[in-house]
Amino acid sequence: MFGALANWVLGYAEQALASGDEGIGLAERLAHPLSLEDSLLNLSLLHLDRGEPDLALQRLDAAQALAAEQRLGFVREPRFIRGAALIAQGAVVEGVNYLREGLGTAVGRGVWRTFGFASLANGLMRIGKLDEALAKIAEGLQRMETKGERLWSAELHRIKGVVLFRQNNPEQSQIAFEEALRAARKQRAKAYELRAATSLARFWGEQGRRTEARGLLAPVYGWFTEGFTTADLKEAKALLDELG
Repeated sequence: MFGALANWVLGYAEQALASGDEGIGLAERLAHPLSLEDSLLNLSLLHLDRGEPDLALQRLDAAQALAAEQRLGFVREPRFIRGAALIAQGAVVEGVNYLREGLGTAVGRGVWRTFGFASLANGLMRIGKLDEALAKIAEGLQRMETKGERLWSAELHRIKGVVLFRQNNPEQSQIAFEEALRAARKQRAKAYELRAATSLARFWGEQGRRTEARGLLAPVYGWFTEGFTTADLKEAKALLDELG
């Protein structure tokens, strides 16, 4: 299951899905409920990353049903997944509420907390609470520095860039997008590099810098050899077509 998440971050969306299915199969053969519960939760995160919130919620529901049946707890906060998936489906206020709840729990103070902050900031941005979104980004960045939870570093900076742009602060927005790119490239996190490049290319395109925008995004998109039906790659392709 961790291999599935790593493959996705590295830019291999189909290999990630295959690894995730293999992990679920192994957990089922072992007939070990806690392993299956955790595998389902990890796979729900993978589906969320691939832009499949419906499938993410299906896996999450299965994990929570198993937990209730077997009287198990969670080592990762399931509200983070539910909140982020609901936001992706358009139920933003409901998703924000789940994320707030999750960040306040004992489990939510552990692993994936940085993801919780990034997801909450994204939701707050969508409902116009821009100052609060920036505050949650700041909390996420502080968490990243103090606990070393750097997986979502690029996403924190990228979302910060979008919020700043909506606040009509293009200079700081560009700085944030460029920091997201640096963070992703340092980690060789192609999935997050694509998101950051797409956001910065869109920003430049809206400023009339279409040639620069295409020059940035095209080689990043061209690196990928699989996963072309995932949300991020479809969004990048549509933007490239728009840039001409």
